[in-house]
Amino acid sequence: MMDPTTDNAGYTGDAGTARASLEALRAEIAKAVVGQDPAVTGLVVALLCRGHVLLEGVPGVAKTLLVRALASALEIETKRVQFTPDLMPSDITGSLVYDARTAEFSFQPGPVFTNLLLADEINRTPPKTQSSLLEAMEERQVTVDGTPRPLPEPFLVAATQNPVEYEGTYPLPEAQLDRFLLKLTVPLPSRQDEIDVITRHAAGFNPRDLRAAGVRPVAGPADLEAARAAVAKTTVSPEIAAYVVDICRATRESPSLTLGVSPRGATALLSTARAWAWLTGRDYVTPDDVKALALPTLRHRIQLRPEAEMEGVTADSVINAILNHVPVPR
Repeated sequence: MMDPTTDNAGYTGDAGTARASLEALRAEIAKAVVGQDPAVTGLVVALLCRGHVLLEGVPGVAKTLLVRALASALEIETKRVQFTPDLMPSDITGSLVYDARTAEFSFQPGPVFTNLLLADEINRTPPKTQSSLLEAMEERQVTVDGTPRPLPEPFLVAATQNPVEYEGTYPLPEAQLDRFLLKLTVPLPSRQDEIDVITRHAAGFNPRDLRAAGVRPVAGPADLEAARAAVAKTTVSPEIAAYVVDICRATRESPSLTLGVSPRGATALLSTARAWAWLTGRDYVTPDDVKALALPTLRHRIQLRPEAEMEGVTADSVINAILNHVPVPR
């Protein structure tokens, strides 16, 4: 395992140390965030898959702190945008500004030009502004005045939304939701975890100063690239590929749904299963890997029928039922 004090210049990017670096990354985040291991793992999986994450949870469960801790442990640039009803697309992407000294227009990049963009309360802004992220999330570039401008690498959007307000002011359209690799729920902590949180604060923990809390960079871009290359070599048997397809096709036939998982969703599930398999120390994917990532990868890609919602059916319950029904390959 790498020395947590090593800077990026010391990261070798060797595939043999990449897994240890990402395990250390999860441990560093745990120094700041208590009891949210599934969300931490989901963020690491998203990094490995070059995907984006939607974090859903009530206020005060450390969604923002989780993203900031990830950025500190990776030592990458991060920016935060508070999404509000009056936010304009140019406030995110940037715009052309006239320079009187040169009598020319120059491009002023917006906050999207960063490695880790925290889109806080993304469903509070109108669809026009939400759509300004579509190109950035899918093609990793921003086009302003007809000129495409590439975004830095790595690039990850971590968006938050509050379920208390029933999808917020402007619900995310299906096309926007489909751009997120994972939708992670951030639940309220258990009693013991909450005691640990309170105890840390009583001992002087300051969530605004993560360095003082002991969070140090333990991985760099080179390690991340080495890990991604190793994930790409993880073996997927024809039986596993068929299993993924069968799960996704079953959502399209479910009587509880008006919208099932698209082929893009099937590809996403395969990608996240490969990343999880590699993180757990294997170079091949098993059915359990697929099951482990099915909920966060698919829950935001399906749409319930109104009558099913009235009966208390949830996206997670539909997916779990499908997982229990689709035959598992041997």
